[in-house]
Amino acid sequence: MWQKNAYLKKTRQGNVVKVVREHYLRDDISSGTPLDPQCSPSDAKLSADARHYLVVDTNVVLKATDFLEHSSIDDVIVPSIVLQEAKSRNLSAYHRIRALAADPQRRFYVFANENHRDTYVKQKDGELINDRNDRAIRAVVSWYKQLLGDKMQVILLSGDRENRRLAREECGAEACSVQEYARMRTDDKELLDLAAHWGQQEFDEDDESEGKSKKRRRIYEDHRPLSSLTQGIKNGTLHQGVLNVSRYCWHEGFVPSSIGQEIRIEGVSRMNRAMAGDVVVVEIVPDNVASRSGSRPGAADGPDADEEDDGYDVGDETTGLEASAVHGVDDAICLQGPQDDDSSTKPPSGQVVGIIKRAWRTRGYCGTIMPPRDGKDFVPGRARWVRFRPKDRRFPHMMMRTAQADQLLGKNIVAVVEEWQSHRRLPDCRYVRTIGTVGDTEAETDVLLMENDIATSPFTPEVLACLPPLPWDVGPADVADPHRRDLRHLCVCSVDPPGCKDIDDALHVRLLPNGNYELGVHIADVTHFVKPETALDTEAAQRGTTVYLVQRRIDMLPKALTEDICSLRGNVDRLAFSVLWEATLEGDVLHDKTTFTKSIIRSRAALTYEEAQTRIDDDRLTDDVSMSLKALARFGQILRKRRMEKGALELASPEVKLSIDTESLNPTDIGLSQVRLANKMVEEMMLLANSTVAEKILSRFPSSACLRRHPAAPRSKYEPLLKALEPHGVSLDVTSNKRLAETLDGAVLPGDPFFNTIVRMMATRCMNEAQYFGAAQYSRSEYYHFGLAMDLYTHFTSPIRRYADCLVHRFLAASMDQEVLPASAHDVDTVKGVTDNLNVRHRNAQFAGRASVTLFTLIYFKQKGTVTEAARVVGLRKKSVIVFVPKYGIEGMVGRILSGGEEAAKWDYVMNKSGNGVVSQSGKRSLKVFDSVTVRIEVKTTQGYEEEVIMSLVDEDAAQSADADMDTADAMDET
Repeated sequence: MWQKNAYLKKTRQGNVVKVVREHYLRDDISSGTPLDPQCSPSDAKLSADARHYLVVDTNVVLKATDFLEHSSIDDVIVPSIVLQEAKSRNLSAYHRIRALAADPQRRFYVFANENHRDTYVKQKDGELINDRNDRAIRAVVSWYKQLLGDKMQVILLSGDRENRRLAREECGAEACSVQEYARMRTDDKELLDLAAHWGQQEFDEDDESEGKSKKRRRIYEDHRPLSSLTQGIKNGTLHQGVLNVSRYCWHEGFVPSSIGQEIRIEGVSRMNRAMAGDVVVVEIVPDNVASRSGSRPGAADGPDADEEDDGYDVGDETTGLEASAVHGVDDAICLQGPQDDDSSTKPPSGQVVGIIKRAWRTRGYCGTIMPPRDGKDFVPGRARWVRFRPKDRRFPHMMMRTAQADQLLGKNIVAVVEEWQSHRRLPDCRYVRTIGTVGDTEAETDVLLMENDIATSPFTPEVLACLPPLPWDVGPADVADPHRRDLRHLCVCSVDPPGCKDIDDALHVRLLPNGNYELGVHIADVTHFVKPETALDTEAAQRGTTVYLVQRRIDMLPKALTEDICSLRGNVDRLAFSVLWEATLEGDVLHDKTTFTKSIIRSRAALTYEEAQTRIDDDRLTDDVSMSLKALARFGQILRKRRMEKGALELASPEVKLSIDTESLNPTDIGLSQVRLANKMVEEMMLLANSTVAEKILSRFPSSACLRRHPAAPRSKYEPLLKALEPHGVSLDVTSNKRLAETLDGAVLPGDPFFNTIVRMMATRCMNEAQYFGAAQYSRSEYYHFGLAMDLYTHFTSPIRRYADCLVHRFLAASMDQEVLPASAHDVDTVKGVTDNLNVRHRNAQFAGRASVTLFTLIYFKQKGTVTEAARVVGLRKKSVIVFVPKYGIEGMVGRILSGGEEAAKWDYVMNKSGNGVVSQSGKRSLKVFDSVTVRIEVKTTQGYEEEVIMSLVDEDAAQSADADMDTADAMDET
């Protein structure tokens, strides 16, 4: 024991207690190196063959975590005092370093210097705690240097110049900054880029920026001080909210406000260095009042205000070849506001005057660096500024300092934002790592997974240890379980998409002696294997959901569970959680006779939707499975009809189906997925199960039950759609879901069968997202599910792929007094944290799936070549239109016109005064939302190396002329 301190402390209750603190020191703490004879082999984390050992200080751990995580950095000694400081100052950095130390593949050793007799230092009188900690770190360097002598060089890696100086003078040790060490490591140029942000002045400044004016002119308005922002929000002159940015252009967005309208922000200067997701404070300004710098920074300032700019423009990046096709967008339709001064319908304009909280991604942004504008090649090994272009167009281009620009060109890389100063046109970022070559399918897949924060790491040994041994089968103990019914005699079958291996639901129907029918939904009993508060449960809760890509699946649970132990495969016994109803022949469900039970089932058949539909349609098939499907389909139709009568919405969301070659994994066909009667049958049975379970768990756990709600959207979200429908004489009543459903049914145009589908698709995008929540978060009236017209709803039917369903299984089992609900499930705040994470993970999984479809669409059109197809206008912009191509189910922005062949004419459409259409400057052509157009779809190389699906508007006169020429050619061929 080094010292013992005792003092008196007054508690909150007013009592005085004596507190004793003791600090123990030892002389047998391991050094972690095999070069030390006293170090046991089991403690030897460092290598005897290392080039040197690095001792890091707190500054490095906090600010250069990416640098330390690089694969070429190893044999690092982390003093325990450094970890203590990191934990108190930055938990994220602390956990990342702890992960490095715990990784058996990395050689990071935490040395307990605070408990070692020879390395503990006591704080001197008047000495600052930071100075004492730096002295403790130097003591570690000195101790290792004496211990190892000539056997190994010990280097202090420090971000503090004074600490490095004292290490050299007091310890005789080598000490260097991150930049100096990166330069010393000539074997890996990436290290220099990772260290770039630590001292750009230390780079070789002999590059193309030399000789430029060093005068720095402010481009953006300074953000106002927090006190001013707080006062403005309080008195109502300023408005705070999260900045939502257009997916087509990073300097167009809006901020929800307390005035009941979204505040529109357009232009780079009015965005004022804010980025998507930032919590910003905005000030409403008239449209006719320009920002200090104009709509494009530098445009009104005369000379270039950014000394490091490479000549690229920061204007509208989404015209011309930048207009690429995308899939499945959740945004509402994109209509520019009217061009007159009708303030009654026009959303207010604003500008960002302050940023409360940045949403810069700690994981970084995926993207590519752009080639030199002058066409010259990058000089190998020369540090220079380059432009980094994020994949996600909601974020601006960024400026990156790198010495390996020639090697990074044409690569997908990761960069993190460092800062965005008022005199810089674009934010500064730094290189983190390379993912792979642009265009490579696997590399592009890795990009979309990282962009959407999808966990792809293998399951840890701790997680896998929670699984039962394989092969697994239903055993005597399961059959003898008094809480589990043996239902293997029932004719149960599953219906899923082709190739589905993680089958988590099955159905049955049978005639009862009293003339009624028993309907049954059987769900995989996943929570029988995923126990609360285990490593497996924690991992599943974090991942939240399984992610489905075109060519692969990223599981929420290990494959042994998803494809074998839990999957309700055909002709094998499996554990299930069943809901059984009694229903009359007319389809009336007798809810007072509903039964919930754990069960054992044996599926008679695992069918695809197409196979099930064939059995339903074929009157000649009379086997048990086919007859069950026919009966289930009839009940499904009755249930669906009654839901629609209550106001449920039949919406449309384009789901693209890609056929993939099993060997090459290349797409062979693309189109919209078909929705059959079999699909609707399964959907209705799952909806019935989910709503029934929601009622059961809420009755027992009224404050913590995990539910799902779909709040109604305000009328303002529908306004662009309502405005677009006016020229077609169609109106929608959005006052309730029932009125909306009725008016959607009436939204038809004679001779245009696809018009109603487009209207439903666009109405879907105007709505709010459904969300998971704990029952205590909202009042009972807010539980309502607008789209399904249900008072109560939850997710129970897919526990293999959704963690929310696992939670609901536990609530249901506890409500039946068969299991004890974990204490965390009773805590309102804990449940809220879990459901908030599930909402984020669910949305990310959807975006990742759509991005995967977009990637394989590009591959498909690259193989197919140029095609011309009919499309429908679904959105209008100042310099482009948004179109939807029904044949392929794809959507994209068109920013150029093809007239008379391959030549691209300048976009000459302008918004009309009413804001519901665009008119060519000649006045001969006009386009409105829902209009039919012809587009050419092709894959082009943009920015010198990156391929994108490009859509171009085909001039109608030219298209008709081309059709006539084709008809003449065909006639001559026949002759």
